[in-house]
Amino acid sequence: MDGPDDLIYLDHAATTPLRPEVLAAMLPHLREGWGNPSSNYEPGRRARAALEEARACVAACLGAHASEIIFTGGGSESDNLAIKGVTMAAGPGHHIITTAIEHHAVLHACQYLECRQGIRVTYLPVDGQGLLDTRTVGDAITPDTVLASVMLANNEVGTIEPVAAIGELLRARGVLFHSDAVQASGALPINVDDLNVDLLTISAHKFGGPKGAGALYVRRGTSLDALVHGGEQERGLRAGTESVAQAVGLATALRLAESERAERSCRLQAWRDRLIAGVLATVPGAILTGHPTQRLPGHASFCFRDIEGESVLIELDARGICASAGSACSAGSTEPSHVLQALHVPSDYVRGALRLTLGSLTTEQDIDVVIAQLSEIVRDLRALTTG
Repeated sequence: MDGPDDLIYLDHAATTPLRPEVLAAMLPHLREGWGNPSSNYEPGRRARAALEEARACVAACLGAHASEIIFTGGGSESDNLAIKGVTMAAGPGHHIITTAIEHHAVLHACQYLECRQGIRVTYLPVDGQGLLDTRTVGDAITPDTVLASVMLANNEVGTIEPVAAIGELLRARGVLFHSDAVQASGALPINVDDLNVDLLTISAHKFGGPKGAGALYVRRGTSLDALVHGGEQERGLRAGTESVAQAVGLATALRLAESERAERSCRLQAWRDRLIAGVLATVPGAILTGHPTQRLPGHASFCFRDIEGESVLIELDARGICASAGSACSAGSTEPSHVLQALHVPSDYVRGALRLTLGSLTTEQDIDVVIAQLSEIVRDLRALTTG
């Protein structure tokens, strides 16, 4: 493989390429439409109109009202605003619920509240396939519980959680519900009423939009404290001049992803299943991680016995194949994945993680190439360690 054009990109869970249509929609707001959307003269009014049009578009894609969409700088900021904002608004002495397999943006926000603010946090376990038992959520609720946060789909193993059922239970008990839908947006149908959520996080670069652009859905009537203080932008919840181009890029990418979702998901699911079957059939000592069927359509994740996942990645990269061992936000860590540990992956497998995620750059031929290359790589690495 001689150059970038020959790359096989199987890390769409980390980021996706900016769609040409999204770039085209953003450019006018980076060139001539540079007005401050808080200004009352003509350039500012035009910028404000574009910003509110983008907000309405995002809301329509999520089944929400435009006033319930807060633009942010990405998924991590949205998660922090949801979790810290609700908890700080409720005051000290409260309790929140989350799971052991959340993204670090959620877990670290919870740990901050736990260590610095004295908030009690319950980290719920999942089963060996990464699935949360709804009954454990109900059992964890106390009179002081103000919030639960459960991701819609896991970024490392692809398991889809029963969010709608959890939300129904929480609503009946008067507990606010946040879901990190960063990995699910653009891949699964998302309607905030159907999911029974009060807050929901999305990030543009996971579905063909720009990096540094996210949104938080906040159901009307939800009390939330701001993390950034200053001006009154974004309903007073995110001070600072809004980036109209980023908001437009997010909205355009989400609209396109939603319009194509059904066809794309069907195709990616077929290729995903072919990839999973091929790897398990040709690579000895390979196991699938995550739920076998209740998983994201383009997501395949494995662990290999007595192999370092980083060694596999290096060899894949040398052959022009881009993949990851798990969350891009944890790259470089020497510790086994907290997700795989929560799934109780056996110790002789847990360091051999590999995540292959399909998307717009994937071709059918890529699947067969990766299966063949992966089989060779694992065989050669095992020969080195035993030879």
